[in-house]
Amino acid sequence: MSEVRRSSSWRDELASLVSDSGIRYAAADPIEVSTASFDAGFASREELEQSENFKDQIKGFAIAWGEILVDLARGCKDIVEQNILTEDSYIVQKLRNPCAKASAKLRYLNEFLPEDRDPAHAWPVILLVFILALSAINVNTNHDSLVRSVRKVQIHPPSASHVLLPDGRRLAYHEQGVPAKSTRFLLIAPHSFLSSRLAGIPGIKISLLEEFGIRLVTYDLPGFGESDPHPSRNLNSSALDMLYLANAIGVDDKFWVLGHSSGSMHAWASLRYIPDRVAGAAMVGPMINPYEPGMTKEEKKKTWEPWVLRRRLMFFLARRFPKFLSSFYHRSFLSGKHDRVDKWLSLSLGKKDEILIEDPKVEEHLQRDIEESIRQGSIKPFIEEAVLQVSRWGFSLADLQAQKQCQRRGFLAWLWNSEAECMLTGFLGQIHIWQGMDDMVVPPSVTDYIARVLPGSYVHKLPNEGHFSYLYFCDECHRQIFTTLFGSPQGPVVENWDIDTTSLEGCSSAQQSVKLSSKSFGGLARLMTRCCEAMVPQFT
Repeated sequence: MSEVRRSSSWRDELASLVSDSGIRYAAADPIEVSTASFDAGFASREELEQSENFKDQIKGFAIAWGEILVDLARGCKDIVEQNILTEDSYIVQKLRNPCAKASAKLRYLNEFLPEDRDPAHAWPVILLVFILALSAINVNTNHDSLVRSVRKVQIHPPSASHVLLPDGRRLAYHEQGVPAKSTRFLLIAPHSFLSSRLAGIPGIKISLLEEFGIRLVTYDLPGFGESDPHPSRNLNSSALDMLYLANAIGVDDKFWVLGHSSGSMHAWASLRYIPDRVAGAAMVGPMINPYEPGMTKEEKKKTWEPWVLRRRLMFFLARRFPKFLSSFYHRSFLSGKHDRVDKWLSLSLGKKDEILIEDPKVEEHLQRDIEESIRQGSIKPFIEEAVLQVSRWGFSLADLQAQKQCQRRGFLAWLWNSEAECMLTGFLGQIHIWQGMDDMVVPPSVTDYIARVLPGSYVHKLPNEGHFSYLYFCDECHRQIFTTLFGSPQGPVVENWDIDTTSLEGCSSAQQSVKLSSKSFGGLARLMTRCCEAMVPQFT
């Protein structure tokens, strides 16, 4: 009995150590304590204490490493301040003046900050926001894919005619209108960026060209469409390509040029480098170099203001870092899928242009034109075209103005004749410019600048018209342009007439074959009438 009590008291003491519930058990009814349950509870507590200790160890380890890194950074800072940023440091001596000049030039930007903001803290925040905004612009969202069906770019079979240039390159071209023998006016149209020979005058009717006797010739710029690339092209070579094309298709007389948007820079080049072969120029929404040195600050501000941030960035990259344009182009029009042209070129469009490009026939034309433009799949010609637009052209628009230039032959010539020999320089033909007042791609301020430096040009301001609306699929607009350039329609010229006449008494004393040629029935009739009048006295 005593053993049982001793055993019971031992168990009670052990139970009180584990959990003292305040209940005591009688010696006659002893309670067996499970050793397994006790061991399990004891083990779980050890594991809990061990896990808590491990977390504390990790936390302490991280804190210790953080303190070490902070001390290391402070040590590096002290080393830099003591050895590099001292007054006698070589780096400080070399960078002091450039940094001071840059700081002086950029100090005026602090005026745009609030007065209670420290520039040292404000500008890093602004720079970070700018980087984030730039990244957001480049994000390709698929929001429109839910509405618009995605069309893949197709490559069509070759369809162009070709001429061989003196340097061995092939130049692809396309003809519309009257045939060569009936041509009254030849109109050559270089295309704009992301376009091809298929652009020309979008939606032009052949009947209208025939009514005015116009032969419209469009061609692919080097590397575009089916034309071979040029190893080192510039605006001078562009003008020569136009000249060689005219000669190759059998044109010896002067021709007219038509430039739209950025394609106008090739038209400007023809007025500068081959003025003797150009009869006149028609410009519709003409683009110039946005960095034109002759523009005033106010004119540049009005020109850049309507453009979206991405378009400004494109111009900046084309001028400073053209290689970075490759990623933009590969993600847009070289991606293999169609999209709106204004998104690809980062264009801001007016209301009339927005409505126009939604027209199915206009959309189909733009897509077909773009497909032809990127036929070769090369990024190089597009970068070349972008760089040409923003780099120095080799001439300014003011050089195209017709002006009298006099020069003396020498001192002896001056003694005998004090008058200097003078000649007209510049482009002597007509320049007509059509400018949409709602054009946001080429703002009206560009045309105002052109009118200022070329006072002899004719500017036609178009209210409520945009960048594309006056040229694309507008029959009445096309008629107005042709009437302004060429006057009343006269139709195609009549093919040459070859007439062999025998010796006629009274017409002339020469007894030989005389060949008469005329470009119209009226001219031929006049010649025959004169001959008959001369013959009348001989028969009376």
